[in-house]
Amino acid sequence: MQIRTVTEDFIADLLANGKREDGRDFMSYRDIKVQTGIVPNAEGSAMVTFGDTKVIGAVKISPGEPMPDKPDEGNLMTGAELHPMASESFDTGPPSPDAIELGRVIDRGIRASNMINPKALVINDELVWSVFVDVYVLNYDGNLFDAGMFASAAALNTCRMPKYEDEKVIREGNLEKFKPGGLATSCTFAKLGKSIVLDASGNEEAFMDARITISNDEAVIRAMQKGLHGSFTNAELENLIDISFNKSKELRKMISDLR
Repeated sequence: MQIRTVTEDFIADLLANGKREDGRDFMSYRDIKVQTGIVPNAEGSAMVTFGDTKVIGAVKISPGEPMPDKPDEGNLMTGAELHPMASESFDTGPPSPDAIELGRVIDRGIRASNMINPKALVINDELVWSVFVDVYVLNYDGNLFDAGMFASAAALNTCRMPKYEDEKVIREGNLEKFKPGGLATSCTFAKLGKSIVLDASGNEEAFMDARITISNDEAVIRAMQKGLHGSFTNAELENLIDISFNKSKELRKMISDLR
């Protein structure tokens, strides 16, 4: 996930002087915009932009068999697709390690926050609802983790629950809204040398040494994922956790206002 339109020295000099390319402070998000209901055939969908990063989150709910080891629970499957049209660094073919990691980090945040209550998805003794959450990257300019998580949460928080009657799936008419069991968002921090920034742009991500994504709700850290070879000190991590709780309140409010 790298694009390089500037040099590493340029980015390093900016950060050393307390500046970023777009004028933000180190712990600010870019402008965030969200539009829901953009995929007509999905139960819920949202297109989200974080600056120039643009992703779609879409939810499809269909009946299926439960997992053998969880007969009394519905299923959740989360995936991500990195299309070449979104960045010259993305290739066609099987899912890349970056796409797999993106899907898994978002999946972990959804599961750990109980955003989906699997036991409420049972239809009968043989069938359960399977919830498919897909993230499609339309344009890459950094921080797909937070944009993807935000789009997924917005899609889930606004989707409609189909009905199953007389062995048929009903997707039209007076459908109830899906009832999430919780609401979580993520905050992703990039470390470049001695500097740490929130919501890194594509140019910043190209030169980062370490990355950490913290998913939380109102009171609890639900999941964490560290990437790349660099590291964070204990003091840095504690500070980033505090920042993530404050910043995630703003993100969750944006999503809650959509409902």
